Amino acid sequence: MSDIQVEIDGAVGVLTIARRARMNSLDVTTARDLRKAGLTLTRDRAVRAIVVRGDGGVFCTGADLKYIRAGGAADDLDYLKAGGGPPRTGGHGAIFKQILEYLHATISELRRAPKPVIAAVDGPAAAGGFGLALACDLVLASERASFEWAYFKTGLSGAESTTFFLPQLVGLRKALELAYLSPRLTARAALELGLITAVHPDGTVDAEARALATRLAAGPTEAMAVAKSLMSAAAGADRLSVHLDRELEELARIADGADFAEGLDAFFAKRPPAFPGPIGGR
Repeated sequence: MSDIQVEIDGAVGVLTIARRARMNSLDVTTARDLRKAGLTLTRDRAVRAIVVRGDGGVFCTGADLKYIRAGGAADDLDYLKAGGGPPRTGGHGAIFKQILEYLHATISELRRAPKPVIAAVDGPAAAGGFGLALACDLVLASERASFEWAYFKTGLSGAESTTFFLPQLVGLRKALELAYLSPRLTARAALELGLITAVHPDGTVDAEARALATRLAAGPTEAMAVAKSLMSAAAGADRLSVHLDRELEELARIADGADFAEGLDAFFAKRPPAFPGPIGGR
């Protein structure tokens, strides 16, 4: 059974990440199913608005670090075998790359979709989950929602559109602050920064997102699609795919290094990491 669920309610498509046991994080299979679901909803002309949500009081926490630490699943990573793609490097970059290729493709599809895309964030949106939320057109959050960069905690460089949309939404200085210090932002703090659209009482955000999607789906979606495309181009989002490619390559490289190895060990040992560097070099 897939951890990605798709529901079509009239003209509204709802995409749900339902992997609560792993904090709605993504392994290769889940990321692949997410991309398939995203393609289904963005290209279905009968679907005029999309809601992206997480199940069980969590939005999404990005790539599954437990899965990555374990080396992935053999069936998911057949392309890494001899004759089937690039060889293993001994690090974690190749596994990250496989997950992010699917997740980045999903983000690109949502940004290009000729229809409104609404994130309904209930609970944590961290790392790749933060990026997935930022990539949506509108973001509704519950009072208990939180938003966190989180990458530097394990020595990663940032991906899933975060290094693209964060400086666009809050400016370079604040974006670097949020990255370097990685505070866990409350929904109200995220609203004040302009990262999200609205905050709703706990237990209501899904209904509010569906109601908003229904309202937008009844609107002039062709005009909305043109306006979205024009505004995206004005904001430079027509360069998103190129930027996502660079995010992927850089994070995969970093994930093969000593800092991420230490950050991953420290994360599961629940201790502060002692990153070895190197500082300023590659």
